[in-house]
Amino acid sequence: MSDVVIEVEGLGKYYETERVRALDGLSLTIARSEMVAITGPSGCGKSTLLHLLAALTKPTSGRLSVEGVDLAKLKDAARYRRERVGLVFQLHNLFPHLTAAQNVEIPMLGAGLSLRARRNRARALIADVGLSDQQDRNPTQLSGGERQRVAFARALANDPAILLADEPTGNLDQRAVQHTLDLMARLRRDRPDLTIVVVTHDDTVARACGRLIRMVDGHIAAADPITET
Repeated sequence: MSDVVIEVEGLGKYYETERVRALDGLSLTIARSEMVAITGPSGCGKSTLLHLLAALTKPTSGRLSVEGVDLAKLKDAARYRRERVGLVFQLHNLFPHLTAAQNVEIPMLGAGLSLRARRNRARALIADVGLSDQQDRNPTQLSGGERQRVAFARALANDPAILLADEPTGNLDQRAVQHTLDLMARLRRDRPDLTIVVVTHDDTVARACGRLIRMVDGHIAAADPITET
């Protein structure tokens, strides 16, 4: 695969002195600009894989590199997440006392931007996800789908190379799911260098991606391109 961004080889993540093997010898490559869905039953290791890619935890064994950087040897995981990775979770994790635009500014606080630059970029990103008229509202004043769109805008704040989304539609109604799918499709079109990895139980979300990776018991059971119908 050309222009590999994510390379995983023999990856293991064990707990309780190897009694619990969340990942066990997993190998995988993902190229730049791919949008990949990772599916599988609860407990198969898909969220663990996403957390490892985000450097929220370290592998027990094997090799995991992102853009040629070995994540097991990172000296500053927070800087890696700030500069290279955007994160979207099932629960949006927005600060309820801040406005939508202020929430989007949060990742930029350590990026060396001026206050004006942060505010201008946050408002532009809020506009990109279709919420210009909601930018000064607090999360409690937004619907679940709107809050998730703010979370996507926040994830894009520092122009990441990789967007990692863990069940981003898990708590949304069907209309909000469609808004999220439309947003991801637009990201693929407008940000050709962005690599997107989505963990999902939703077949509709999985089919919107370019490749489907099925996991079982910490292993990859299948990795297939999505065939559009």
